[in-house]
Amino acid sequence: MRNAVGSFKFKLVVYFLLLSLLPIAAAFWGFASVAGQSETRRVDARLQAGLRASIAGYQEKVDAAQATAETLARNRAFQVDLQGQNFPALVKALREASNVYVVASGDALHVGRRPGFAAQRQVAVFARRGFAGTITVFVPFDTTLVDAVRARSGLAAADSLVLVHNSRIVASSPNVVGDLALPAGRTQTVSVSGARYRALVGPPVGEIPGVHFAVLSPQSLIDAANSTSRNRLLLGLLASLALVSLVAYVEGRSIVRTLRGLAEAAHAIARGSLTERVPVRGKDEFALLGTAFNDMANQLQARLAELEDERGRLRDAITRFGEGLAASHDVGQLLRVIVEAAVEATGATGATLTAVGNDGDVVETGDPSAAGERLELPISAGHESFGTLVLVGESFTDEQRMTATSLASHAAIALENARLHRIVERQALVDGLTGIANRRQCEEALVSEISRADRLGTPLTLVLADLDDFKAINDAHGHATGDDVLREFAAVLRATVRDSDLAGRWGGEEFMLLLPGADAVGGVQLADRVRASLMERSFMGHEGAVVSVTCSFGVAHHSPGQDERELFAAADRALYRAKREGKNRVELDTAVRSF
Repeated sequence: MRNAVGSFKFKLVVYFLLLSLLPIAAAFWGFASVAGQSETRRVDARLQAGLRASIAGYQEKVDAAQATAETLARNRAFQVDLQGQNFPALVKALREASNVYVVASGDALHVGRRPGFAAQRQVAVFARRGFAGTITVFVPFDTTLVDAVRARSGLAAADSLVLVHNSRIVASSPNVVGDLALPAGRTQTVSVSGARYRALVGPPVGEIPGVHFAVLSPQSLIDAANSTSRNRLLLGLLASLALVSLVAYVEGRSIVRTLRGLAEAAHAIARGSLTERVPVRGKDEFALLGTAFNDMANQLQARLAELEDERGRLRDAITRFGEGLAASHDVGQLLRVIVEAAVEATGATGATLTAVGNDGDVVETGDPSAAGERLELPISAGHESFGTLVLVGESFTDEQRMTATSLASHAAIALENARLHRIVERQALVDGLTGIANRRQCEEALVSEISRADRLGTPLTLVLADLDDFKAINDAHGHATGDDVLREFAAVLRATVRDSDLAGRWGGEEFMLLLPGADAVGGVQLADRVRASLMERSFMGHEGAVVSVTCSFGVAHHSPGQDERELFAAADRALYRAKREGKNRVELDTAVRSF
């Protein structure tokens, strides 16, 4: 029994089990964590999709209400009855329409009922004698709305769609009661009336502050799915452990027989029998080991020759590596690669690369302050100097010096390419006259910001600005004065917008302001500040004449699902209205207010 316990086969089995136990335990923990996270992510994805579909369903309800109001407003008979304040006819007309409230001109007649807690859409009615009254259609925030929206949300049967008002659940499907205080757009596990849910709250809807749609999934179902996955994984890992034990035992018996023969041959060589060779049998790995043992002495001289060839290949590899540097345009990354490659290629103790220019970066690696020989290599291309590379080491051979010089030459080419690339990149995105973004950058930024606003649910406002009577300024005072006006207006924009905003020249005398995170009111206020600042400035025109310049602005706020063409068209409409209504003013596309 003692020999069996001390045998190599027994030890091999034990070692295999010990070596496998920790990875298997780690794998169990990792896979269990991943499985749990996977189930949670799957539920989160379902909740996000369901919330998006629910909000879309709500929007369809609101759009349908708007369409109902517009259809009724276009009805000729209804227009006549409303202008004539024919109460019985109006009641009959509204008999088939629910949640509709009609007010005649002058507030003289009211027909219908106004729900207290609902989204509303209002349409003005005009007849032959002018304004006849208004039609207001409501979408009540109640269980009926939640049931209708949930029916097309794609949520699971156990999931709930709720309507939240100021953190209080006011309607739900299936029924859930309690408070839900959770920021919009963030999935989190919360407790509602003592029950735990995985919840996601959407952005505000309707005109009533604090109204949100939210989706909930019972956390108990997620925990049950995670527990089932862990149990299956544990059974699989235990079966793997048993299989490892069996394989270790079978392989141990085969290895012991082969190792015994190798040990006997090694003892014979140790006793001085240098002609002894390891017997080679079969074609497995141990046979390859015996062949390698016998060939070791014969291959030594060949390996020395190959080593010299390898040094030549190393120099070629470094040269190719330097050529590869020319393809990168990130200066910071280039400097780091140059220093590290120089140290590795020359065997230096440390290195420092001091760059010249506005950045003045200093990149170090290893121990550049160590004692020894210093090798300084200027990095320059033509008349352009990029800095100095200093290598520190015990000593440098001629070959190492040549390698370092070659690397410095390739580094200079790479840095020159990066410099030229930055110049071309800036010219491609900046307007040459005003120094602000050109039309290409404006178009790319508009598409990008609309995508981000749709994805994150954040506000976005677009402002279009057009200098009033700019052609007359060019005709009367010359294009030089016109260019001065454009440059000064660009300076006003740069001084007014935030760092996160984008100011650009769309073309000619038309400019664009892209304001991420700003609502329509903030866009109007910023445009009015720009307008007032421009009015305070004057320009010297032809023969010393003082030229005053004004500007008109159109403001549009991005709505969910609206693409760049629609948003630009909305701002352009507002700008056209500002021009038409007297210029030197700010107009909002909603036609609610003007400045």
